[in-house]
Amino acid sequence: MATRRILLVDPSSTERDALATRLRMLGFEVTIASDGVEGAHAALGDPPAAVVADLWMPSISGAQLCRLLNTEAATADVPVILRGPEGRRHRFWAERTGAFAYVIKGRMGDLVRALGRCVKRQEEAAFFTAFSNDGADVRDRIATYLDAALFDSVIAAEVRKLAACESFERLFDHFAQFVSQVATYRWLAVVTTQSQRMGLHARPGRRAQADAEARRAFGLSAEARLIGVEDDDAADDASGPDPIVKPIHFGESTLGALALAPCSGSPFGAELVEVLARELGGALRTATLVEESRRLATIDPLTGLHNRRAFIESANRDLARSDRHSDPISFLLLDIDHFKQINDKRGHAIGDRVLSAVGRLLATTNRASDLCARWGGEEFVLLLPTTGNEGARVVAERVRESLQKLDIQDDAGEPVRITASVGVATHRYRESLDAFVDRADRAMYAAKTSGRNRVCISEYELSDAPQSQDMAPLEPVPAQALLSA
Repeated sequence: MATRRILLVDPSSTERDALATRLRMLGFEVTIASDGVEGAHAALGDPPAAVVADLWMPSISGAQLCRLLNTEAATADVPVILRGPEGRRHRFWAERTGAFAYVIKGRMGDLVRALGRCVKRQEEAAFFTAFSNDGADVRDRIATYLDAALFDSVIAAEVRKLAACESFERLFDHFAQFVSQVATYRWLAVVTTQSQRMGLHARPGRRAQADAEARRAFGLSAEARLIGVEDDDAADDASGPDPIVKPIHFGESTLGALALAPCSGSPFGAELVEVLARELGGALRTATLVEESRRLATIDPLTGLHNRRAFIESANRDLARSDRHSDPISFLLLDIDHFKQINDKRGHAIGDRVLSAVGRLLATTNRASDLCARWGGEEFVLLLPTTGNEGARVVAERVRESLQKLDIQDDAGEPVRITASVGVATHRYRESLDAFVDRADRAMYAAKTSGRNRVCISEYELSDAPQSQDMAPLEPVPAQALLSA
């Protein structure tokens, strides 16, 4: 094959002949074709050094021709130069079809320079494999390619719809439902890089095996959180080919990875998984951003506990449930004693260190059903479902004692000792959250004014509470004392 032979595809005979004449004058050997079908036959039968085609043509466009030639083994390395009108849209479309270059019609210099680069590339190539035309209609080839492209586009569109999911759990569940309709597999898994969690879809009874195989495929530790989906949409095969693993990217970032364990004799391969992983990036990024925004809206960044707004929303639901089922529920409000002195004498950084340590303690020493939050400043709250007055008192004392034992040091290594005053209230039927909190707040101030580092019970519960030094019956507290606390 001559490295300067050009295939020129142009439906306009006048423009085509004029351009062919100029290219021949410049030393190129030119073969002409009047449409995309004729051009495809010519290129596949005897691959040229380059193809020059109009971006927009009747029947088969230059974009479709370019994609077809890129998928055929014989012409995969043949550069295609597309010509068309000025405009970002046309250039963008040409680039997405895999064109070697896009040249504005009438700019002969740009076309010649692009052809020069094509010729140079072909001269440097070690060899060029020509395709032997077996007589198959190029339209059949194009139809086959377009069917594959349509399948990919449908897959892409369906996966992109998952961007509407607002959490990883929901995203993975819908993703598994979709993929199980277009592929047969033993298990399907998606792992996220940021939070180290893995979504796994497997057959009931095969989950443990699938979990172990997926973690090996990802190189994932046993500590990574598992989000499991089990149903009969996954195959019941105990073994099969090795999992196909593809990274999930969004722009320059790697968000995670997708793994699919095919069944023996499965007709699809890495190509489908590649499409799924490529398109999943946008949806996964969106779901992650929504989760993060919700987390930031509900979590206090310093302590890692719920913030006041999130606590109120959850507490109102818990109180309604308590009324509905007649279950007891109690509330603790604790305030760190002399916290202003810590900030003034040791600095706000040490004060933040104290608040962070208290947050960690509250998050790790209570039941999973208990709701902990930073109420504001140096105040913290705990909501204790299915817990009556006596149980709340025990919890409050345990928390108070644990706070005294916290090992906190300032930058000089000096210990920072803290104590807390705790107010306790048990919910009354149909009592509002504001009234409930107010009673615990009054009890906490009573603890402050009676010496600090103690637990006080709301006056409504005193008749049922055991008497002790730390839970003396509440006397009316002067306003002056409340203000100085």
